[in-house]
Amino acid sequence: MKTLHFGDVTVDRLVELEAPGFHPSFFLPDATEAAIAAQMDWLLPHFLHRESGRMIQSVHAYIIRTERHTILVDTCIGNDKPRASTPPWNNLQTPWLDDLAAMGVAPESVDFVMCTHLHVDHVGWNTRLLDGRWVPTFPNAKYLFEKREYEHWSTSQDDMTGPGSSDGCFADSVLPVMAAGQAVLVDGDHALDDQMWLDPTPGHSPGHVCMNLSAGGKKAVFSGDLLHHAVQVAHPEWNSRFCWDQEMSRASRQKFVDQKADTDTLILAAHFPSPTAGRIVGNGDRCKFSPVTD
Repeated sequence: MKTLHFGDVTVDRLVELEAPGFHPSFFLPDATEAAIAAQMDWLLPHFLHRESGRMIQSVHAYIIRTERHTILVDTCIGNDKPRASTPPWNNLQTPWLDDLAAMGVAPESVDFVMCTHLHVDHVGWNTRLLDGRWVPTFPNAKYLFEKREYEHWSTSQDDMTGPGSSDGCFADSVLPVMAAGQAVLVDGDHALDDQMWLDPTPGHSPGHVCMNLSAGGKKAVFSGDLLHHAVQVAHPEWNSRFCWDQEMSRASRQKFVDQKADTDTLILAAHFPSPTAGRIVGNGDRCKFSPVTD
């Protein structure tokens, strides 16, 4: 994704991993081969791997730079984290922090970290391993966690097994931030300032939120895991197998697609691969995702 400009505000994407991943039939249990085939004219080449039929998936963060602040949206998987349920993520080693520095962002310069929800692949770089302890990666940042989301994970055990389970991420990537006094628990409609605000979109997780950006006469929304894969724009009734409340997730996703279809709002999802940014547009009796490539 090329740098996006919203007046004086810029948005960049920092990739941790991008590759063909799950097969749609595993990741989206309600999906059918016929329904996928009906959308193939726009799913290829960006969203499906032609040879294997697997979904091309990305794990990335967004970097928002304004005249006053540097903000990270979601923090990926992280290095050195024990993630036994997902072997490719277990004790991961990537140059993510070096790549962040190469983009002109030192950890000390980050002012806010916004987690759309507290799943394992959205909180990992909240902390890093230092002298055997998990410490906040961004020492001067305020970390924004939605209240219901935090309360859910602070009182519930991970009831998910297999790929995508939390694998202790609350303990190693959220609680150390709380202990350091850097966390701020916010409502689902919290406003960071007059250019950025949250919308509650529960279902994938109890306190999942999207973050809106409006600046320079342009609009974008950082949609987290409300949409895991672009085909859900055409089929918002399809949940991922990792959604916490199936009906609530469907309702939030359908409302989002209906509201954003055929508008100028850029969608910046958490797992859409390159070129990533795009718009929801009408496509017969359904919608499709139209990437922005220039």
